[in-house]
This record gives sequence, structure tokens and C-alpha cells, in this order.
Amino acid sequence: MEPMEVVRISYGSIALFWSILHNVFLLYYVEMFVSVYKIDKTSFWIGEAVFLLWNSLNDPLFGWISDHGSLEKNIHVCSIEVVHKRIRALVKFSPVFVLGFLSFWFSWLQPSLQFVICLCIYDGFLTLIDLNHSALLADLALSEEERTRLNGYSSFFSAIGSTSVFMSYYFWDKQFILTFQMFCVCLAVFSLIGFVISTSMMKHYFEKTSSSVLASASDRHEVSSRHHSSSLALKKYVKQLLRHKNFWWFTAMNLIQVFHCHFNSNFFPLFLDKLLGHTLSPKSAAFLLGLSFVTPHINNLYFLTLCRRFGAYLVIKWLFYVKLLLSLVMLLLGPDWSTLLCIFIASNRVFTEGTCKLLNLVISDLVDEDYVIHHRKQSISALVFGTSALLSKPGQTLAPLLGTWLLAKQTGYSIFYSDESSNNDNSDFLLDEKNVHDRTGSDVRLGCFQVLVYVPIVCAVLQIILWSRFKLHGGRLKIVTSQRIGAENGGAV
Repeated sequence: MEPMEVVRISYGSIALFWSILHNVFLLYYVEMFVSVYKIDKTSFWIGEAVFLLWNSLNDPLFGWISDHGSLEKNIHVCSIEVVHKRIRALVKFSPVFVLGFLSFWFSWLQPSLQFVICLCIYDGFLTLIDLNHSALLADLALSEEERTRLNGYSSFFSAIGSTSVFMSYYFWDKQFILTFQMFCVCLAVFSLIGFVISTSMMKHYFEKTSSSVLASASDRHEVSSRHHSSSLALKKYVKQLLRHKNFWWFTAMNLIQVFHCHFNSNFFPLFLDKLLGHTLSPKSAAFLLGLSFVTPHINNLYFLTLCRRFGAYLVIKWLFYVKLLLSLVMLLLGPDWSTLLCIFIASNRVFTEGTCKLLNLVISDLVDEDYVIHHRKQSISALVFGTSALLSKPGQTLAPLLGTWLLAKQTGYSIFYSDESSNNDNSDFLLDEKNVHDRTGSDVRLGCFQVLVYVPIVCAVLQIILWSRFKLHGGRLKIVTSQRIGAENGGAV
């Protein structure tokens, strides 16, 4: 096997071992605390608010810790050294990430406290894994072709990792949670072993090749360092970032994308139950659930071929229009077309998640543009990825918060078991003592359908408007890429 193929497989397989855990987390953590631990609404909202703050801050914080040396030093840090640093971080933090995943599925503290602690621990180490893995995409390859190839391997292995969703539906039973807990333990052990193997393979490859590369890089960058002697502090970096217009248009679009992706994941089981529960058998529901997680990764392999031909910008733009068109058609047809509704629920996730899988390519292009326009000595990939997440990841917390509010607004029932009936005359809807999970009827079904359809329509319209302002594509992208490659090979930026 050729050496670069080993790197591609190792890079892609890392996505397998965190995705098999993260997909289960996305699908069941809200249901676990609401239906099993019976967390009250106030504690849930407070926990999500704390999580929102931590989730927003940890990405730029970890990105700064990882890359601030590149902004402050007068020497050029070799890209091989940067790759080594990313791999060491993956080796160090993956075991704690696995333990953070397990902490959700066993009751070990009062629910309100456990909710906050579990979310913060899990997300902190997920961020460290995801940030270093994403940054490696920009550090391992400079050409769009090689980046799409690496992304393709990541999508392929993520598709395999999504099979955990198929299995999880069979093990999930809120009345008898032990089987699901054992299932999560097995996933965690498998993931931990996988992390060790994949990171060891990548580490071994770069240890074999680093000595000669580092020697030649050292010679080249001694010359380069004479031409670039400025020292950049955090304040200067922030000022530079504020002038990076493409970064801001992308981040605004990505905020909506993150919200929509997590909204679909958090409420997918509820929509299946209320809209298709009367027509789908448990096996069919499990198949549809798993298919909605696997298909985006398989589809992404096709999307990546389109990206190589037309560019990521146009492919993402087309996906926004497809999402809008499908939602409008479903809105006109209504909730009574069960087969079409089944297709829509699945395709809504497929196209939304498919878009998410392509965004790392765009952020890698933004890393290149930042490198070129600010005459960096070394790319600050982790810092750019982390800063982007600072403004877009709050969508992950907003999804369950706005989702529970919208569902209560449209159905008239709360998602929380502990809500008491509301007799306030000023209230524009009445909450029943029972939870929406226990309710049936046309009003609940229609309310769920309206939430399911209106959310993607609004998201798609906003994203189309914002994406039209993003200019890092076409000729501009070709210029940036050629200048970045020239600079890395010893030329002037």
C-alpha cells in the first residue's frame, strides 16, 4: 500500500470512531434526560444555556491554545511538526472523549447537575477531537483534489460509523434501559480500540518521513523568516478576522446549517413516532432512522465528485435550493401522504447533513485565504476552524431549545413530563399535564408536521441569501490556492 493511502485511511477511520458515538449522542441525549431521567424544564433550559456558553467558547479557546505559537513566533513552524502536534492531541484526548460519551447513559448524579456536567465534558473533548481532525484536512493537503479525496475517505468511514444508528433503535427502550446501556459500552470499547489503531498508523507514517522533511523545511524557512518578522498578538488577529468578509458570510450561513442539522437529529425519533408511527413498523422505523444517518455520507461521495467538477460553492448552493424545493412541495401536499412524508423526512436529513459534510472544504479554503492575505509564516488552521465554530456552534444548543418551544407552540403540549397545566388567560396555548410523547390525535400530528416543514423552508431561504454574498470561489479561489501552494514551496506570498 502506498504511504499516502495509509494516511488517507487513517484520517478517514478517525471519523468512523467518533461518528459511531456522536450519532447515538445526537439522537438520544435529549430523550434520555427527558424520558428516562425525567429532568424538569427549568433545569433543561439552564443546562442548555450553560452548554451554549461553553460550546461557543471552547472551539476558539482550544484553537488558540493549539495555534497561538504560530502567530507569536518569528520562525516558520514546519507543517510536519504541526501534523505531529495534531496527531498527539488525538492520541491524548480520544480516551477521555469516550468516557464523556459513556457518562450520559448511566445515572450517577442528580439529573439537572448530570445534564450540565455531561454536556460540557463531552462537548469539550469532542471539540478537541473534531478540531484537530478538521485542521488536519488543511494541514495534510493543499490541492482541492487531495482535500476532496481525504474528505471522501472521511465520508466513507463515517457512513460505516452511522450503522450504530440502525442498531441503536433496536436497543433503545426507555422502560428497560439496561440493554441500551450495554450497547453504548460496546460502542465505546470498539471506538477506543479504533482510535488507538488509527492514530498509531498515522503517527508511525509521519515518524518515518519527518526527519528528511524537517531538515529541508528548516533550511527553507530560515530564509523565509528573514522576510516575515512581524509578531501577531491576539488583538491583531481579531482585527484581521473582522476584515475577513468571506469568513463572516460563511459563519452566518453555517450557524443556520448547524442549527438545522441538530434540529433534525434531536427530533427525528419524535417526528417518526407522531407522523409515521401509525404506518411504520418498528423494523421499518429503525431502517429509516439508520438510512437517514448513513445515506448522507454515501451521498457525499457523489457530492465530492461534483465539487471537483463544479466547486464546493456551487454544490452547496444547489443543495440549499433542493432543500427549499422539497419542503415547499411537502407543505403543499400536507401530512396525509405517508409514503411521500417518509421520503421527505429521510431526504431532509440527507441533504442537510450532506451540506454539513462539505463545509470543512470551505473552511480549508478560508484557511488558505487567511494565510495569503495576512502573509502568514504558517497556516493557523485550528484557530480558523475554532473561531468559525465560536459563531456557528451555538446552533447546536439553539436546536433543542427552539425545537421544544416550537413543538409546544404548534401542538399545545410540552415535551417535558414535569410541566403542569397552564391556566393563564394570557397564554396563547394550553399545556396539558401529559407530555406530547403520550399524546395522539390530529392536532399533535399537524403541529409536528408544521414544525418539520417550516424549519427547513426558513433555513433554506436565509442560507441562499447569505451564501450569495460569499465570494471565495471561481477565479478568486484559484488565485488564493496557487499563492498558498507557491508560498509553501518557498515562494513569496
